[in-house]
Amino acid sequence: MVFDTRLLTGVGVMAAVTEAGNFARAAEMLGLTSSGVSRAVARLEARVGVRLFDRNPREVSLTEEGRRFHAQVVPLLAGLEEAASEAAGAAAVVRGRLRVSVDPWFARMMLASKLQTFLQRHPQLSVDVSTSNYREEMMAGFDVAVRFGPPDASSLIARKLLETHVVTVAAPDYLERHGEPHSPHDLAHHEALLFRDPQTGLPFPWEFNRDGEFVEVKVSSRLMLDDPSVAISACVAGQGIFQSLAVGLAPFLSRGDLVQVLPEWSDELYPLYAYHPSRHLPPAKVRAFLDFVREIALDAGVA
Repeated sequence: MVFDTRLLTGVGVMAAVTEAGNFARAAEMLGLTSSGVSRAVARLEARVGVRLFDRNPREVSLTEEGRRFHAQVVPLLAGLEEAASEAAGAAAVVRGRLRVSVDPWFARMMLASKLQTFLQRHPQLSVDVSTSNYREEMMAGFDVAVRFGPPDASSLIARKLLETHVVTVAAPDYLERHGEPHSPHDLAHHEALLFRDPQTGLPFPWEFNRDGEFVEVKVSSRLMLDDPSVAISACVAGQGIFQSLAVGLAPFLSRGDLVQVLPEWSDELYPLYAYHPSRHLPPAKVRAFLDFVREIALDAGVA
């Protein structure tokens, strides 16, 4: 098989244009002329047989086909970069830019306050963090993604980072007004705050587990949210009972902003996974990040 090196060049130019937002800035990044970048993109589009970019005088953006193609090739480029670093003897050096897509709840409740420690350990590394709880194209432009929930059946490598209990909480003010439930079935008479599953668009079911006994309760609610941080704020304000992940709730419970409801029914565990594309040894910067997340999970007692 004869490899077409122009294809690799075109893919590299495409990645630069996607990051830069237009041909002129991509040309500056690559040390090329704008016309050279434009020709390379045109050759790549002719080679793959689809239009990759929508163009206007000020900026360019990926087409739908372009986004899919970009999501597939960026991990391959990262693998080539890592192979080159390894060949140069730098595979063990944590440096460069680490691009991470992290679940918003974990990012806010556990990761954000610890990032300075991570950066101090690795002075040659910079970190670009994006928050999302969606999984579609979650590796597009990222070195590693972190998501709660069971792993997807995909070509990505999944590594379990921690497991956390699912707990039910309410504000003391709410319980004073409405009474405290004594069994899961009592929740049918309470106002629930629902959290939307980003994959299905439907609210997560309310499930309870005690010593192997499993109960699912149909709750009523007039409020559904897609950000658990917002749901916690609403819960603290006394708007209803919320079923949450335990990780990150310690400050709310210790201050008395929230109290746990039905604690004996909180045996259910929910996992947090990290995803990366390479089936081989991941880059040193990815390994360092995964080890750090595992470390802060152990420190919090939830791993």
